[in-house]
Amino acid sequence: MSYPRLDINCTKIYFNTRTLINKLYKKRISITPVTKVFLGNPIITNVLINAGVNMIADSRVENIERIKLSGIKIPTMLIRTPMISQITNVLKYCNFSLNTEVSVIKKLSLEACKLDIKHGVIIMIELGDLREGVMPHQLFDFVNKIIKLPNIIIKGIGVNLACRYGVVPDKMKMSQLSELATSVENKFNIKLDIISGGNSASLYWAINNKNQTRVNNLRLGESIFLGCESLYQKPIKGLFTDAITLTAEVIESKIKPSLPWGERGCNAFGEKEDICDRGLVLQAIIALGRQDVSISGIKAPKGITIVSSTSDHLVVEAIKYPLFVGQKIKFELDYSGLLSSMSSPFIYKNFQNVKGFELLKK
Repeated sequence: MSYPRLDINCTKIYFNTRTLINKLYKKRISITPVTKVFLGNPIITNVLINAGVNMIADSRVENIERIKLSGIKIPTMLIRTPMISQITNVLKYCNFSLNTEVSVIKKLSLEACKLDIKHGVIIMIELGDLREGVMPHQLFDFVNKIIKLPNIIIKGIGVNLACRYGVVPDKMKMSQLSELATSVENKFNIKLDIISGGNSASLYWAINNKNQTRVNNLRLGESIFLGCESLYQKPIKGLFTDAITLTAEVIESKIKPSLPWGERGCNAFGEKEDICDRGLVLQAIIALGRQDVSISGIKAPKGITIVSSTSDHLVVEAIKYPLFVGQKIKFELDYSGLLSSMSSPFIYKNFQNVKGFELLKK
């Protein structure tokens, strides 16, 4: 078996997906899984389809292309505003896209006419997190400019919160989104099918909401794959939080001083940390570095402390007993750890319990 290694339990991901579908169905909210952390992997996509989802989302056209070229026919949503340079592929592989620029939608319309296809757009609204979105007071003007564009269907509106500044998707924000949806429908005499209330950070609101709302869709990644909501980083009751783990191997284990000696400058990453003399320590080096994973996104098991990292090495200290060379250490992951490790070509991906999930290509 190769290391470092991600162990990906497909059964647990299936279970998490089914559980979230059932939880949110009671709230009349559908889920659209976001596959970007898995780079559009067809195995995971089929797990999600088997669990009952009706659409897949991703932020990269290349990932959606990978899904479609594998033979999977489920509708797909591009959740990053399309680049002008990728318009043709967006139309070829994505049924829907989130949009914030009139110029982009006009280009989508022009190319869609040439290809003789229709494309659904979801207009993203800016509600305070200051990432992407049309300002609310400019929404009518925005819709007015695109509503008659040929081969473009205004499918809905959506919001993204908590990604840049951590602005909370609360009752007030969701009410505002709902009111905007209703006002657009009344103003332009159209029906919006999708009112997308955000990502896994919106789960806390969705699960606890008891008020009437127009929000009927969430775009979920972290909650499905890691079993937690991203706003407060709390586990979601009934979900597996260990569906994906990272295992790496010890390549050195020695007793060393905790304090370096000699004149010090910056390290290889321009950092210069303050260090306390703690005497001799049980130090080990693990074959895992910043080129493999975001170190801040992994958590060592009890009894082991991560003390520093370089491009290729993770330096840890054992509290009671020394680690031994060749020992395998299993780490927990948060979203940044999962995203970075899945994107690394140096980490082996081990998909477990795949049988039964690879055949359904909805």
